[in-house]
Amino acid sequence: MSELKTYDRSQATAPKKVLIVAYYWPPAGGPGVQRWLHFVKHLPAYGIEPIVYVPENASYPIVDYSLLEAISSEIKVVRQPISEPYKWVSWLFKKQTKRMTQGLLNENNPSFIERLLRAIRGNFFIPDARVSWVKPSISFLEDYLTAHSIDTVITSGPPHSMHLIGLGLKQKGSVKWLADFRDPWSSIGYHKALYLMPFAKKRHQALEAQVLRNADKIITTSPGTAQEFAAITQKPISVITNGYEEASPILESVAAAIKDQMKGFSMLHIGSMLAGRNPSILWVCLSELIKENTVFKATFSLHFVGLVSDVVKERLDFFGLSSYCYFHGYKSHSQARTFQKEGQLLLLLEIDSPQHKGIIPGKLFEYMASGSPIIAVGPKAWDVYPIISENAAGAVFGYTDKAALKAYILKVFMSFNNGEETPRPQGIEAYQRNVLAEKIANMIHSWA
Repeated sequence: MSELKTYDRSQATAPKKVLIVAYYWPPAGGPGVQRWLHFVKHLPAYGIEPIVYVPENASYPIVDYSLLEAISSEIKVVRQPISEPYKWVSWLFKKQTKRMTQGLLNENNPSFIERLLRAIRGNFFIPDARVSWVKPSISFLEDYLTAHSIDTVITSGPPHSMHLIGLGLKQKGSVKWLADFRDPWSSIGYHKALYLMPFAKKRHQALEAQVLRNADKIITTSPGTAQEFAAITQKPISVITNGYEEASPILESVAAAIKDQMKGFSMLHIGSMLAGRNPSILWVCLSELIKENTVFKATFSLHFVGLVSDVVKERLDFFGLSSYCYFHGYKSHSQARTFQKEGQLLLLLEIDSPQHKGIIPGKLFEYMASGSPIIAVGPKAWDVYPIISENAAGAVFGYTDKAALKAYILKVFMSFNNGEETPRPQGIEAYQRNVLAEKIANMIHSWA
């Protein structure tokens, strides 16, 4: 990003107003809310006045009211009503709708109702179930931008319908538009589960191309997604990953309880454990180590903080691991980070598919900040590999690297059992969110 000018505080005048269009905002929980919740906190230090535009009545699949405390009182948040199909569908099919919004899809034997709901969602709500918010938002924001002298808009997706709001504003006025992609669009993995018909696939691709070719600048969170988009557009693309904040203090009583639950040699996964992230290779390694090593068997435990698919639980049971598992359910973000500090090994899992090699989960950076080693299992040429490797944060394995994976687990366990201190990751300060927010601010100031 050498072409960008760095914000000079000594030359600062009035901060530049920027509108940020997002769907996920507290009390939304989960990974989607973290990126811009924290970026807006840091942007004012670099001459940016963020105004956040979000739904006022969104149907969030996960809520975390503790995140409301992270919103600065100085940040202006503008809310407008949204109409979502999940609300009225849930009156008839509450269980199926809840599972869909949480991503807990039954891939082995989905019911007829579940298949029908997924097909309707995939083929009649393009690009996603929040598309009804696009037109009223464009109408409202067109006047709002003019009234408040705002000429720069950032949209964050998924849901990718947020980018259609940016597209509409770009077509109606002279705004400068930065599209931020936390995940890919037409190649995103869950489309396979939505039974997209040919017309729907073409519609996704057409909208994706329209957004990429009309946005003034584009941000992706991984090199893989940037490379994918570069084949569609000539517009400048920057890679700005997710990042981490310094952990906030937590009640000592909570920390003590978590430490007691995770005593011994504990392996931990934070976040939703979906059916596709179900690496049999890992379960086989753990099963064999339990059988072969009595000390490992006596001290090992496997912890899940977040939603876990029934398919995953069935697989764990098949390999005889259920009695070693602890399912803690969804926890607040601060509690989840406390769990991280107590895990001897942190699990980062991704679907074994080329379409997922450009997915860099946001929790990777909080994992690294915790100091515990990471075991990552994912697709070939995964963008996670150079980050973990360059920062000495753990090891990455493919879905066929059984011998190497088993040897690494045993190595970490032996170090733990011998009382050896685990080396901490190096150079992760580059992923602090204030550092990343400065890069975004410089992109905005470069337009001036």
